Amino acid sequence: MPAAPPPEILAAFEAAKGFMPADEGLALYAAAVTAGRLGLPLLEVGTYCGRSTLLLADAARRSGVTAVTVDHHRGSEEQQPGWEYHDPETVDPELGVMDTLPAFRRTLYRAGLEEHVLALVGRSPQAAALWQAPVGLVFVDGGHTDEHAGADYEGWAPRVAEGGLLVIHDVFPDPVDEFTGQAPYRVYLRALASGAFTEVSATGSLRVLRRTAAGI
Repeated sequence: MPAAPPPEILAAFEAAKGFMPADEGLALYAAAVTAGRLGLPLLEVGTYCGRSTLLLADAARRSGVTAVTVDHHRGSEEQQPGWEYHDPETVDPELGVMDTLPAFRRTLYRAGLEEHVLALVGRSPQAAALWQAPVGLVFVDGGHTDEHAGADYEGWAPRVAEGGLLVIHDVFPDPVDEFTGQAPYRVYLRALASGAFTEVSATGSLRVLRRTAAGI
């Protein structure tokens, strides 16, 4: 049976702001626990308010490793004012711009998981250019344009250790989902075509792939 988070962590996940459904969250958690056995960090690109970070953080705690999150906390394209996924509560009242960092920190604090997370506040390509160490898992859940999703893949997929996992969220093959899921879908196809990754599971829009070969 796949590993499952403790009830209090699952409750915190369900209470946190975010868009990941419970079945995909459970699949992410199981993947993170599996990857944690490598003894390497579990890294997430795209944090928002920390809903999925809770799962990675608890899996990291369970495995004795660290969860790393990368996000500029200014919101992705679809979270800006006037768009479908905009939440006015995440706007800085003084600056008038998106700022999900306070909500993210509250989410971790309330769950008692702060000490298990290293939060990198900045843009994914900049962080990837500086990060040289291998990781056990990369969870790609950042921007949903080809530019951003592609850059996340190019920057972080090479860091996945052999036997580690690449997890991609919002994979929607149907062209009707062009804005929300076609770029992650193309990243998913690109990972498979590279020959470096083999699909392990699919749950909703979540795809889990294992690094089985070198060369991306």
